[in-house]
Amino acid sequence: MPADLAALLYLVSGIFFILALRGLSSPETSRQGNYLGMVGMAVAICTTLLFVKMDGTGFALIVGAVAIGGGIGAIIAHRIPMTNMPQLVAAFHSLVGLCAVLVAAAALYEPAAFHIATPAGKLKSLSLVELALGATIGAITFSGSVIAFMKLQGLMSGAPIIFNGRHRLNLALGAAIIVFIVFLTVSSGDVKMAFWIITLIALVLGVMLIIPIGGADMPVVVSMLNSYSGWAAAALGFTLDNNALLITGALVGSSGAILSYIMCKGMNRSFISVIMGGFGADASEAAAGASMDRAARQGSAEDAAFIMKNAGKVIIAPGYGMAVAQAQHALKDMAENLKAQGVDVSYAIHPVAGRMPGHMNVLLAEAQVPYDEVFELEDINSAFATADVAFVIGANDVTNPAAEDDPASPIYGMPVLQVWKAKTVFFVKRSLASGYAGVENPLFFRDNTMMLLGDARKMSESIVKALG
Repeated sequence: MPADLAALLYLVSGIFFILALRGLSSPETSRQGNYLGMVGMAVAICTTLLFVKMDGTGFALIVGAVAIGGGIGAIIAHRIPMTNMPQLVAAFHSLVGLCAVLVAAAALYEPAAFHIATPAGKLKSLSLVELALGATIGAITFSGSVIAFMKLQGLMSGAPIIFNGRHRLNLALGAAIIVFIVFLTVSSGDVKMAFWIITLIALVLGVMLIIPIGGADMPVVVSMLNSYSGWAAAALGFTLDNNALLITGALVGSSGAILSYIMCKGMNRSFISVIMGGFGADASEAAAGASMDRAARQGSAEDAAFIMKNAGKVIIAPGYGMAVAQAQHALKDMAENLKAQGVDVSYAIHPVAGRMPGHMNVLLAEAQVPYDEVFELEDINSAFATADVAFVIGANDVTNPAAEDDPASPIYGMPVLQVWKAKTVFFVKRSLASGYAGVENPLFFRDNTMMLLGDARKMSESIVKALG
């Protein structure tokens, strides 16, 4: 009876997670989705504490660990600025991967406690394969997420690190993992060193898969690592015969994979190329285009205010520069001021603007920008041709016309916001430097573009003052 009740509660937890994913599919319901996910996790944790047999010491250790981990997580989440959210997500993904490795190791050394031992005290062959796969995916997730964190944090170059023979090396590492999984299984888990060799090789493979991926593909990397962490959890769910872990892992793994595929389509990237560590990339993709020596037309906040308040339609295209400057509130004030003067204002969101999926949506929601004013690329791109002003604030690569008219560009074929079709383009940026992808943007030098060089928040605040 207790086992049946635990299974039922785990199922309830899984339903909450499914509803959470549904809520997170839209900015309007994302807050509710987060709450539902929190409830689902609370049900899963409480069910485990209530129905898993353990002595008083074990119970105290688990409750203490939950309290310490939850407390640290709450403090970090409260203090972290929104601009560093991609790094935080990558760091948390690494912890999920490390957890998978440690749980697999615990099951290997104490199979009886996890009910995966044969009557003779040996590990079941299927369980060995499951925990080895869980440890492999977990180790890849851990080391890959650490590299992603370092790239996002600027602790290492965001450019692709490419060398000849990397694909052959990755294939060799993958083959070695398979060989040692077979060896571990044949030995019935007696040769535990094989497990640690598998883990070590997987850690190296995780590094090798992420370092060839450049900064332009970081949003895909974040969602891909999210998928990996889910599959690691799902593999251990089989081993531990835990329905909640299995359901949660499968949901995270599949949703992360689907999101990665959608992001790849949004960037005209090969899905297989990204998940295989930049497969097919060459050295030319690691280098930026030639430097541009042309002069760009520069303007002021007063220029922008005068033209925009006399415009009929203004489309705002935010990017990571807005996030870095934390300019979303000042931008919202500017938009409200324009609307009060009869200007039609809307926001254009590129699917990979920022450093993680939905980054711009989160920031605009934080500033309480109305959801009905925010449009995705495919819904608003045609509207730029009828706009009087395109106000680009910190978005570089996703507004680069080279993606459409320069076959030699590394980002050629990537769908971009066609801001240059507006009558006037105001481009708020600190300098004329290339974007995160390392590609020069010829839009800076077009006749209808006026560069507003400076901090995005200060520029937006100056425009608000000039609007009166």
